[in-house]
Amino acid sequence: MLLVGSGGREHALAWKLAQSSSLTELHAAPGNPGIARLGHCHPVRAEDSEALLGLARSIGADLVVVGPEAPLVAGLADDLRHAGIAVFGPGAGAARVEGSKAFAKDVMESVGVPTARTLETPRPPCVVKADGLAAGKGVFVCRTEAEVEAGLAAASALGEEVVVEELLEGPEVSLIAICDGVHALVLPPAQDFKRAFDGDEGPNTGGMGAYAPVPWLDPAAVNDLVRRIHVPVLAELARRGTPFVGALYAGLIVTGDGVRVLEFNCRFGDPETQVHMPLLGPELLEVLLAAATGDLSDVTLATSSDAAVTVVLAAGTYPDANDVGATIEGVEQAEAAGALVFHAGTARQDERLLTNGGRILAVTGVGANFAAARAAAYSGADRISFPGSRRREDVAAAVAADDAGRSPEPRLQSSR
Repeated sequence: MLLVGSGGREHALAWKLAQSSSLTELHAAPGNPGIARLGHCHPVRAEDSEALLGLARSIGADLVVVGPEAPLVAGLADDLRHAGIAVFGPGAGAARVEGSKAFAKDVMESVGVPTARTLETPRPPCVVKADGLAAGKGVFVCRTEAEVEAGLAAASALGEEVVVEELLEGPEVSLIAICDGVHALVLPPAQDFKRAFDGDEGPNTGGMGAYAPVPWLDPAAVNDLVRRIHVPVLAELARRGTPFVGALYAGLIVTGDGVRVLEFNCRFGDPETQVHMPLLGPELLEVLLAAATGDLSDVTLATSSDAAVTVVLAAGTYPDANDVGATIEGVEQAEAAGALVFHAGTARQDERLLTNGGRILAVTGVGANFAAARAAAYSGADRISFPGSRRREDVAAAVAADDAGRSPEPRLQSSR
């Protein structure tokens, strides 16, 4: 099989897929130093659909899993499917649920999925969003007129249309389902930490950490949300002639008036994948192949009762800039101590592991409860160093402090 991408999400996917007894060869394009320990990496960019098609043919790939959103929005999955290759990832038409926030709103309105109201006039409090892809950095929460002006300028500078929405308050949940165009097989709910600094301060990032599952969201409520959100959206996309085959990611917020959808993504989360994969059974490859070939109706995916926490080690200037060429030390020591270390922005030069991005590594801990998982993640992170390394210190702190499930967040029950 061929895995497309080079980040922490793709390393976590490769780590889990490599556990499948049915895997014969794992190839990645372009991959990263972590993935290279699990399979064959090829110097082909994720955006080069022609070269990827040639690579898939040359290695006889019976499945291609596309990790990042940009090639999906650009139509990579369509090109591969037209060549007769099974793909886990939506075509360009369905990937518009992430590629255009206006399109996603239109889909939700068509099937009555609740979301934030669009505002005709930007005034505080509100949220300003770039309509297209922005690597998680195109959302600006504005509580003052000055922040509105700054948000509009920043969103416009990304070269996209701008969407302005009402500001919703409440805890957020990432609810991701593996989809075959009709059916949705949900993963454990997760919560990510988008802001750059402790206490949810600073600019939005691609994600500074995550944990799963969400203790105040019971299984019945999760299934009810999938029934009310994912399933009707899948049906609407199929009705429009663009069935969604891939990971449908609903970013949700729990408000005083109920659950609302903040956004849809057309792929697995990052860093949510780094906490999802340790909680899943080894049959993920078979599940993704079943989705890609169009039938999840009789498929199950085992999940662990453990908790998982991941902490991102980022460049000191992230999200404003990346770090390239600094030596990374301590990864082997972190792994020896029991942490999972997923490469997100790294490169290898001879025997040296170097920084090569904004989010450099994601360090994941797994345990019987959140306190144990969080301790494992931070203990592993403590062993890793590179110049300017920065992390949040409060990832999963609240749930780790209360493993009895008495979360400060409101417990969401299923609607009957």
